[in-house]
Order: sequence, then C-alpha cells, then structure tokens
Amino acid sequence: MPIVDHAAAVEIPWRPGYRRFTLAGKDQGVACSASLSVIEPGAGAPTHFHDTADEVIVVVEGMLEMWIGDERRLVGPSHTVALPAGVPHGFVAVGPTPARILAFLPQAGEAVATTYLDGGPPQSAARR
Repeated sequence: MPIVDHAAAVEIPWRPGYRRFTLAGKDQGVACSASLSVIEPGAGAPTHFHDTADEVIVVVEGMLEMWIGDERRLVGPSHTVALPAGVPHGFVAVGPTPARILAFLPQAGEAVATTYLDGGPPQSAARR
C-alpha cells in the first residue's frame, strides 16, 4: 500500500500564496484526490464549482473566509466543509497565520471538471 510522507509530498504550482501538495492521486494508484494546502493570509480560490464531483475540505489550522452560494462564513480548525457538485464556492485565508487545509475529491486531475465564475484555473490544475 502506498504511504505518503507529507514532508516529502510533491508540491504542485497552484496560486500565489497558495501551496498545494498531493497526498494521493493517480501516482499512488487511486482515482480519487487528496491534497494538503498551505494558504497565506489574503490568498485563496476564486468562486468556482466542480461540475460532477463533490468536494470535502477539512480546515486543520488557521482561518478561511468561505463563500458557498450566497452564504459567507468564517471556518476555522476542526471544521469540515462538504461541497456538493455544482455548488459555487470559494475562499480566502484570513487572520495572522496561514491556513492549512486537507481537500478530498472523488476524482483526480483532468477528471474533475471545474467551472470558474471569477478568476481562472490554478497554474497546474491538470496535475491535481
């Protein structure tokens, strides 16, 4: 069974101030996707939705200001956000320290079709 040491996880270029590390995906022999991200205050993801894939985000450290549809909320450590396919969402890290999140998708890489409502795709979206 593949075991990934988080300290040795591959960093995927994502967005300025937003570091993303692959924990599981096609290179580990699975069709799903798991990642760890470190997001500096002020950085985040623009409003988007995943066309056919649900997403789960676990906030491990720091604070996110999230918008899900028309609702905006602060989400801190020990909270999980469940995002059904097709639901617009986005976030920005807020507060004095970076946010650390774990993200899970039932598909990986190009299989996760994403529609951006503002902004555009990250630098290496195809390598998720």
